[in-house]
Amino acid sequence: MPFHCWKCGERIEYPTGSRVGRRDTCPKCDADLHSCRNCQFYDRSKNNQCSEPQAEWVRDKEAANLCDYFSPNPILSAAKRSSSPADDAKKRFDSLFKV
Repeated sequence: MPFHCWKCGERIEYPTGSRVGRRDTCPKCDADLHSCRNCQFYDRSKNNQCSEPQAEWVRDKEAANLCDYFSPNPILSAAKRSSSPADDAKKRFDSLFKV
């Protein structure tokens, strides 16, 4: 089952029938793969940013979690991903000191 890392867009391949483990990380950027940002139910416009009504609230959407409803988002791609607010702030800060 192919999907992409939410952070760097790296294509991740898992054999059919296998599950993404809680401690699995992206081989390119070391981001947690079993996180809300990589889940097909992640939706910023929904309550708790999750479209699965029975899922428990998760504080850090980018960190690994124990959600039983996690399912990798097969349509997530590097072009669609949005950078985190911290990344945006760092880019703006760095642009202040360009020579």
